Amino acid sequence: MAHVLVSPLNWGLGHASRDVPIIRELLDRGHHVTVASSGNALELLRREFPECTFVTFEDYPIPYSSTRFFLPKFTAYLPLMIKATLDERRNLSRILSRGSYDMIISDNRMGVYSKEIPSFFITHQLRFSVPVYLWPVEILTLYINGLIHSKFDGVIVPDNEPGAATLSGKLSRSFLAMTNGRAYYSGILCSPEKMDVREDLDYLVIISGPEPQRTKLEEILLPQVGDLPGRKVVLLGSPQESSVDRPDEGIVIHSYVPDREKMELLNRARFVISRSGYTTMMEVAELEKRHGLFVPTPGQTEQEYLSRYYRNQGWFLSRSQYRLNLAEDVEEAMEFSGFPRMRKTGENVKRLYEELFAEHLE
Repeated sequence: MAHVLVSPLNWGLGHASRDVPIIRELLDRGHHVTVASSGNALELLRREFPECTFVTFEDYPIPYSSTRFFLPKFTAYLPLMIKATLDERRNLSRILSRGSYDMIISDNRMGVYSKEIPSFFITHQLRFSVPVYLWPVEILTLYINGLIHSKFDGVIVPDNEPGAATLSGKLSRSFLAMTNGRAYYSGILCSPEKMDVREDLDYLVIISGPEPQRTKLEEILLPQVGDLPGRKVVLLGSPQESSVDRPDEGIVIHSYVPDREKMELLNRARFVISRSGYTTMMEVAELEKRHGLFVPTPGQTEQEYLSRYYRNQGWFLSRSQYRLNLAEDVEEAMEFSGFPRMRKTGENVKRLYEELFAEHLE
């Protein structure tokens, strides 16, 4: 039995959520998994996999502000992030000294790798998207990412090969050999599975992501949910709490639901309203949902790019949270087609294990 260290970034729940099928596959293959993370990400995985070992491992400060101006604050945070990465390297050394590991899987944590242990980095962003007037910065990020990728044995890209069915658009493409030589396109990886249930829920509203923008979206959306007809369920994405509220006959609000219950709700939903975070987009593709409205986190350039990309492809409508009018936006969103069909997580994660992990663990 091999011992694998899995360490997801705790910026929202997306990184931990897409690691769920990987951890499940490792456990099903008889391996022991230690999860090193913090905050909501650690709590989510602790609830889903109580049989794993858990280590509190703080990550970087979150460069999100209460305004839409993300880039200035992100730039100001860079010195703090460099220091945090150095601290991460020291903390990783302490974790590795307390146990024997056969492989490391880092989900977007730049300093979680070892020269002695096979190490894999998970990211759907081989490059970043920035405003057009800063395009030299975008090119620079390719080289910065390439330097980071060169520290790892492989870079797992949870997306389809570049082409018509690429969910992350230009974000998963690079022209650098140091990145492309390590890139493994696994296809989508997410925790929900297609279930044989009726679509008897009219709207599922998922309010997630890092603070303070998660709370701001909650404040904007909740007063408007009652304007939608039919049955509505709202998930607030707060796994450290556990409450249920029914403010109206047709509305149920959960602070958090376990992964299995969220999976069932997604399967039952006819229409999904959420942030345009990449993990949520993979879930929508996995369950072949055709109707949705997505709200990018203000100033988070990745989500803003994906929103434009999906709209231009004719797949989904996105709307700024500052211009949301749910009743009108939902009607417009019904005109979009949804994602094209693609290979699903179950097949992808088995192929990932057999083609990338097996040689290091068996």
